[in-house]
Amino acid sequence: ITCPGVLLKDKEELYLSVFVLGQYKKTQCVPAVFPLFFQEKLVFEKEFANTVDPGDLVKLLEFDTAVLELIQLVPPVGRVLATYEENTRDFLFPDPKLTRGHRGLEREILMKRSSSFTGIAPKLRFSTISLIAESLLSSGRSHIQ
Repeated sequence: ITCPGVLLKDKEELYLSVFVLGQYKKTQCVPAVFPLFFQEKLVFEKEFANTVDPGDLVKLLEFDTAVLELIQLVPPVGRVLATYEENTRDFLFPDPKLTRGHRGLEREILMKRSSSFTGIAPKLRFSTISLIAESLLSSGRSHIQ
């Protein structure tokens, strides 16, 4: 996460909170100095039971929301410095022109800064890889995972 020219007044560590496909995960904490480096892989898995048509899966992903938050461990409960929110379909499968045509290539998004965060909006650089696999139900019907 980059945020040129911004110095945080609080020195408590930060982490990135990610909520995707109904699952919440967070990164390890890093020092409060930009740029922030989170060298981690967060894995989210979800089974969509009774979903056979890929078009139905697309609709389900469009109704789901991916939320990313940059949080600083300021007592008592932490402070959200910036957020990013988008439907899960667009988050996992962005417009091809934004990814420069290569799967898993780094992407950049601007986060929306909170009112308590001074400075410019943080830019998050990351990549995603999605795998959709078909599996069989005991009844012999297939569904998408």
